Amino acid sequence: MSQDKNEPCVFLVGAGPGDPGLLTVRAAQLLATAETVVYDRLVSQAVLDLAPARATRIFAGKASRRHVMPQEAINALLVSLAQYGKRVLRLKGGDPFLFGRGSEEALHLAQNNIAFEIVPGISAAAGCAAYAGIPLTHRGLATGVRFVTGHTRGSAHDDLDWDRLADPETTLVIYMGLMKIEGICARLIAAGLPPQTPAAAIENGTLPAQQVILSTLAELPARIDAGGLGPPVLFVVGDVVSLAGHLGGRGKARSVTENV
Repeated sequence: MSQDKNEPCVFLVGAGPGDPGLLTVRAAQLLATAETVVYDRLVSQAVLDLAPARATRIFAGKASRRHVMPQEAINALLVSLAQYGKRVLRLKGGDPFLFGRGSEEALHLAQNNIAFEIVPGISAAAGCAAYAGIPLTHRGLATGVRFVTGHTRGSAHDDLDWDRLADPETTLVIYMGLMKIEGICARLIAAGLPPQTPAAAIENGTLPAQQVILSTLAELPARIDAGGLGPPVLFVVGDVVSLAGHLGGRGKARSVTENV
């Protein structure tokens, strides 16, 4: 390879939640000079369009029950491209280390002696919640926040500590939970979280097609069905959701059905 052995060959870059205005300066710089881009399904077209037209684009997207490229194949691809002297931009939605499997890819690169650099991104939780007008913490409403994934190895009923998650003083952010949201809500209520706890579903957060449903924990699954939401959807559960109507969010990019 023509590169110095200490110079990164692979850049694991967080693309943020969708709005290209939320890219970090470092991410934008790397995109502007990219030669090979390996990107996920959650990378928005607006962000991908910032790469040069001459750049090679490789789609490595994964959706629920439908993997275009399994994770093991993605890991091998990154190593192969780097070994052939390619300067690879691995573009991942949100932040690569928050439910992005970026750490798995970084470990595989390290095990194969491939130099890499991690470029953090604004997480979907932070970006989507802010654009919906929902603070993740707020004095008197939430003293902390927890991030979990609803896309677990078993059923939604098996892999999470429901008693700890059902904390009325903690905001709960659920990634990849659309297929199991009815069971998730039921388990949180069974664990003691009040049925009237404010809850939100955010589809296509930060993008022009963003839609937000504000409801309660008990009624959220029915409201999602009625609204016809589809992935990607991020869920926020907790008293902080009650502030959405007051803080406004990005009005031109949101369609809200209120039931809180």
